[in-house]
Amino acid sequence: MKIVVTSVLVDDQEKALRFYTEKLGFVKKHDVPMGEFRWLTLVSPENAEGTELLLEPDQHPAARPFKQALVEDGIPYTSFGVANIQAEYDRLCAAGVQFTQPPVAMGPVTTAVFDDTCGNLIQIAQQ
Repeated sequence: MKIVVTSVLVDDQEKALRFYTEKLGFVKKHDVPMGEFRWLTLVSPENAEGTELLLEPDQHPAARPFKQALVEDGIPYTSFGVANIQAEYDRLCAAGVQFTQPPVAMGPVTTAVFDDTCGNLIQIAQQ
């Protein structure tokens, strides 16, 4: 068994697409109209055949309260791996990404947390 698609709940798919591609550097893989919304997935440019990230609309009644509770408690929705967290932090800050936590060493892992502008805190981690 392996993870093929994982998702992040977003308040606006178009805004999320711009943020995740233009700021973070992911690449659009699938963009399939599905009524009011789209099946919109991204991949890492380092692994085009790897796990897809679905930008999933947060329209379910439970989604927004869930996301808000995570943000209020400072809990990231998901985590992305990076090879050099300081370089990635510097690159994203220069691109205008707002961090709620700069890189912090936590034993064998160093993490930082940013606001994805779509209602989520996202962690980057280097092991």
